[in-house]
Amino acid sequence: MDNLDKIAEDIRALLQEKNTVRDLTLNRSRELIRCCALSIRATHRQEYAEAEALLATARAAADAMKADLAPHPDLYYTGYTQDALKELAEAHITFAIVNRRALPTPPELGVDSPAYLNGLCEAASELRRRCLDIIRHGHSAEAERLLAAMDDIYGTLVTMDFPDAITGGLRRSTDALRAVLERTRGDLTNSLRQAQLETALQSFEGKLKKESE
Repeated sequence: MDNLDKIAEDIRALLQEKNTVRDLTLNRSRELIRCCALSIRATHRQEYAEAEALLATARAAADAMKADLAPHPDLYYTGYTQDALKELAEAHITFAIVNRRALPTPPELGVDSPAYLNGLCEAASELRRRCLDIIRHGHSAEAERLLAAMDDIYGTLVTMDFPDAITGGLRRSTDALRAVLERTRGDLTNSLRQAQLETALQSFEGKLKKESE
């Protein structure tokens, strides 16, 4: 028992260090999530330079967070850390799809597969907002392109048939994406029919005008 105090002192020092890293990680994860949310908003507003700058800030925060967590892998795999990295993937993927760029890969983003897949899923849901913004100004091929991207992502995610413990709850997110996809498909179908009807009416009015002249 003579060494009990020394053992307790060593453990206390290790736990204090871990607690300090945990607090720092929570702050970095909040900063990371905020930058990603602002980047997605800038992407929807077509403020692409601002969106890219925010993505760079988010990447720097993610790199710093991961460096702090290197000696503490148990903290790296906590919910708040993985949620922040999922948001990083979502923001980058949303930006890439809207701007017709190649999708960033998990290694390029420095995230694990579950965080990437869940970020991919949420990015597909974000495309609905972009589609709705577009069709408010009339049906367009760009909205169809984004719907096709959503469809491709959903088709890929449903093939990831693994336990939630491995995928980070991807199945539930994929089910939610299916509902978002179907609503978006319905909105675009209605938009297309409206555009076709307007074209037909304009053609009919043109014929009437010619006949009356």
